[in-house]
Amino acid sequence: MEKKVLMIIAQRDFRDEEYEEPKAVLEMEGVEVVVASTAVGTARGMFGMQATPDTTVDEVNPAEFDAVVVVGGSGSQTYLWNNSKVQKIVQAIHQKGGLVAAICISPVVLARAGLLRGKRATVFRTDTTINELKKGGALISDAPVVVDGKIITGMGPEAAKEFGRKIADNLLK
Repeated sequence: MEKKVLMIIAQRDFRDEEYEEPKAVLEMEGVEVVVASTAVGTARGMFGMQATPDTTVDEVNPAEFDAVVVVGGSGSQTYLWNNSKVQKIVQAIHQKGGLVAAICISPVVLARAGLLRGKRATVFRTDTTINELKKGGALISDAPVVVDGKIITGMGPEAAKEFGRKIADNLLK
């Protein structure tokens, strides 16, 4: 049965590699990837990549997906951290036993959605991101990629390929 993954990117300033590399790994494994953002139209990465989202987070039905991946980049703080619809999507996919993944500064979305309490997680390290994960009850790890049950977190762009591989491995086992 084909798996279906939702990738959520910021409308502006998503991290190019954190979108491109996991998406490529998943698609190579035959996973259908649907891209959502907070608005229609071309989304732009921090280094100039352009992506055309398939849908907006407002139109997403979490029941259709086996997993959700929240891409990092500085735009995550602006567009995703406080987005209640994004939080509801990750909560709904988690509650139905789906895989929930976030990389770079986007594990903050999972912390704010209440999914990291008592879970090991990693994040791109800034005072703000560390504090947010601590507030969310996460057990912070220095590993580049952390898998704790159905939650996968990645530290940053250097871990993007390994992050994608762990998502694929856990989704397809």
